[in-house]
Amino acid sequence: MAPRRVALVLAGCGVFDGSELHEASAVLVHLSRGGAEVKIFAPNMEQMHVVNHLSGSPTEEKRNVLVESARIARGNIQDLADLKVSEFDAVIFPGGFGVAKNLCSWAVDGKDCTVNNIVKATLQAFHSAKKPIGLCCISPVLAAKVFPGCEVTVGHDKNVDGRFPDAETATAIQELGCKHVCKDVGESHVDSTNKIITTCAFMCKAPLHEIFDGIGTMVGEVLKLA
Repeated sequence: MAPRRVALVLAGCGVFDGSELHEASAVLVHLSRGGAEVKIFAPNMEQMHVVNHLSGSPTEEKRNVLVESARIARGNIQDLADLKVSEFDAVIFPGGFGVAKNLCSWAVDGKDCTVNNIVKATLQAFHSAKKPIGLCCISPVLAAKVFPGCEVTVGHDKNVDGRFPDAETATAIQELGCKHVCKDVGESHVDSTNKIITTCAFMCKAPLHEIFDGIGTMVGEVLKLA
């Protein structure tokens, strides 16, 4: 069987204003282990803002999402506008606040957010072609916004034991008319109708290896459906 061809879409570099590095890396490791051929993309646009990751505070700097994402891609990256769905079997979006700040405006507007036009067109194209879409951490909100009625997970909808501090995201997803399915960090959810595969990753306060393994279940399901 020919290797599955997967597009990875990044949102910058760094958890507070870009892609979460451990999630992006975990996706790449699991895709490599699964024998997939991967190409990396990011939108060529200015970041919403730049955060000093040591202090946690925004700075006056300006940075470009594609240029910053190239750090994770080791320079081997393309403008998301150039992605051709016909050349791929699946697409995956790691998480990080860059998804909620650069790929859409969820960080500011919550469920009333808008999704970047190129990101939206990319998601719709893979969905129309019936090709799987993998999303982790905060990225499932993209699917919730673009595909009303879809099923996703961002972990649990209640922060019972302190492990799911962002549990209100699940409520917002349901308010968008989507079904939120509660899953633990080591699990993913497959919406087989829409071919959308989601896992909570760092939306759960868990040891890194558990997050890594949970992302592995998502990647595995994406490759299976591809």
